[in-house]
Amino acid sequence: MDYKNVLELILDTDDVTVGGGSASALSGALACGLIGMVCKLSTKKDYGISAESQLQYAKELEELRERLLSGIVDDANAYGVIIDAYKLPKETEEEKEIRKKAIANAGIVGASAPMYNARLCRRVYDIGSELSGKTNPSCNSDLVIGTDLARVGTNGCIMNIEANLPLVKDTEKLDEFNKTIKELKID
Repeated sequence: MDYKNVLELILDTDDVTVGGGSASALSGALACGLIGMVCKLSTKKDYGISAESQLQYAKELEELRERLLSGIVDDANAYGVIIDAYKLPKETEEEKEIRKKAIANAGIVGASAPMYNARLCRRVYDIGSELSGKTNPSCNSDLVIGTDLARVGTNGCIMNIEANLPLVKDTEKLDEFNKTIKELKID
């Protein structure tokens, strides 16, 4: 599966295997495209950041975009791990215990994928914010929309981390997830 397949699943209202986590990562990838375009269109004049720096930002955004496109698929796969854990048999006490542990581990997987994507989206948001007022003014709407998409991506990923936390039984992992949420959340 690649991000194009996941995009089709996001758009398919009859499919329930892909949801907000993948859509949030997609939002971050879209933000990379818009903000990177703004950087490239801001190299002819000095708008407060050198052309070289604009191109460095554009290059970083291209790398972030590729990582987020992979993250779209990773999030969809993480949800599959959760679904598979819930499908495990639960007839005997041993099966129930195995299933319980599998669900707890799946919760970690399910929260880790959006945590990774949230970090990437937050970096995109920070770049967009750093560039505010320092790019070609004719591209301002693209910069603002890109930055807003990165905010949506970050906060959407955080909501997906939070959705999986009730499954996580490892207190160290819970602390790590909660710390990351506080660090990354955008008001």
